[in-house]
Amino acid sequence: MGVLEIAKGMGVTLGKLFQKPVTVSYPEQRATLQPRFRGRHILTRHPGTNLEKCIGCSLCAAACPAYAIYVEAAENDPAAPVSPGERYAKVYEINMLRCIFCGMCEEACPTGAVVLGNEFEMADYRSRDFVYAKEDMLVGVTGSIPQRREATRLGKPVRLGFQLDGGQPRAELEGVKYP
Repeated sequence: MGVLEIAKGMGVTLGKLFQKPVTVSYPEQRATLQPRFRGRHILTRHPGTNLEKCIGCSLCAAACPAYAIYVEAAENDPAAPVSPGERYAKVYEINMLRCIFCGMCEEACPTGAVVLGNEFEMADYRSRDFVYAKEDMLVGVTGSIPQRREATRLGKPVRLGFQLDGGQPRAELEGVKYP
């Protein structure tokens, strides 16, 4: 290696030394997410009627390359419907340890029920808490299972560690309130 190459390398190093850092002091500072970020799954509802959009078709489970989704459908009760169709998802589970956040479930869903949201703080010590049931993913549930458990333990509300880039949620998530 010549002196010229060393000088070029030192020039790059000195140039980067005076630039604004890319990192944030997390969790004190909130991370800014990009618009196409894919985080925790959210099961949406129809606006107005509040019925679940998921009809239990299992297309998301069929499209999942990691086999992380399990859907069990049941017949909808006409007197007290859960979804607008003939069927609904009686059981909807996602194993987050297997999920690769590829977005194939979101693309395969014909009703737009499955949306990859913006929440990314899902770390935990308990492997059983990585299997998210339907109740953990419905719109209006803020935070992951570990976040909700910790907030309950401390008696505080769930604090999300992100802010949206531009401040606007995606159109599918208009019912979700982010700080």
